[in-house]
Amino acid sequence: MQKIKFETDYQEGCHPKILELLSSSNLEQTSGYGVDSHTEHAKELIRKFIMRPESEVFFLVGGTQTNATVIKYFLNPCEGVISASTGHINVHESGAIEATGHKILTIPGREGLLYPEDLRKYLEDFYADPTFDHMVQPGLVYISFSSELGTLYTLNMLEKIRKVCDDYNLRLFIDGARLGVGLVSEANDVSIQDICRLSDAFYLGGTKNGALFGEAVVFPDPEKFNLRTFRTLIKQQGGLLAKGRLLGIQFEALFDEHLYLRNAIHANNQAMKIKKAFESANIPFLIESFTNQQFPILTSEQDKILSEKFSYELWQPLPDNKMAVRFCTSWATTDEAIEKLTQEIKNL
Repeated sequence: MQKIKFETDYQEGCHPKILELLSSSNLEQTSGYGVDSHTEHAKELIRKFIMRPESEVFFLVGGTQTNATVIKYFLNPCEGVISASTGHINVHESGAIEATGHKILTIPGREGLLYPEDLRKYLEDFYADPTFDHMVQPGLVYISFSSELGTLYTLNMLEKIRKVCDDYNLRLFIDGARLGVGLVSEANDVSIQDICRLSDAFYLGGTKNGALFGEAVVFPDPEKFNLRTFRTLIKQQGGLLAKGRLLGIQFEALFDEHLYLRNAIHANNQAMKIKKAFESANIPFLIESFTNQQFPILTSEQDKILSEKFSYELWQPLPDNKMAVRFCTSWATTDEAIEKLTQEIKNL
C-alpha cells in the first residue's frame, strides 16, 4: 500500500492552472533569459500585488540558489550574514553560503525566530571587542517568514529588527520560501506592504506554493542599490534560465486571480485540521504553529502506527523514547488524505 505523504509542501507537480498556461504557450517563440512578455507580465502582477510599482523583480530557480545569490550580492568579501541557528541557510543548504566565500554568523534562535533583543546584544558585544576589525564583519541579517518551524514574526518584532539593522548599517533579507502561508495565517499581523517597507530584499516562494519551481526576488526600493549587476550575478550563479519564460509563465499564473494566496490558504486550512486532530487526542506539540507545518510529539508506539500508512519527517529525537515529527501540507493536500489521517489519530 502506498503511503499518504505529508513530508514536504513540494511533493506534487504544480497547480493545474500553471500546467494549462505552460501547455497553451508551449509553441510560442519568445526571446530567452526572461526577456519575454510572460515574464514582464508576471513582474507587473507582482508589483501590483505588493503595491510597489517602482520595485525590481527577478526570477530564480530555487530557494538555495536564491539565498546564495542575494546574500552574495549584498555582502563585501570580508562580511558575513547573521542568521538564527535554525535558519535554513545554516542547517539545510549544504554550505551554499560558505561556498560563496561568506560566513554565517549564528545567534541561537527561539521558536525558530531571531529575536531583536538577541540581535542587538550580539552586535553590541561584537563591536565592544577591541579586535572586532580582525573578525568577519556583519553585513546582512537573514530571517525566514514563516520560519523553519512554522512560526511567525510579529509586526512589532520586524520593526525592532529593522531598527537594529538601521542602527548598525545592516541590510535585511527575508527568505520567503513559505511567505504565502505566513501572510494568510490566522495568527499573522504582517502585511506584504510591511514586508516591503521593512526589508531590503525578500522573495515570494513559488516552489513550495504550487509552482513546478521558482522564486521571485523583490527589491522594494531599487534606487537604494546598484542592481545593474544583479542579473549578471544570477547568471554567474547558474540561475539565469535560457528558457526564462518557464519561470515567468508560472508566476504569471500564480498572481493572476490571487492563486498565490489561495494556494497558501488551502495549505494552512488543511494543516489546522491536522493540528486540531492531534490536540483532540491530547498529543503535545514541539512548538505551536499556525502555518502549514505541524510538529506533534509522538511516542515510538504512536509513530509505529502512523508510519504504516503515512510518511512524514522525523524532526527531532526526544527523551523517554519520544520524537518530534513534522506533518507538512500543501496547495494540493486533499480532504480525503486529511480525513484518513485524522481518523488514524483518533484511534491512537
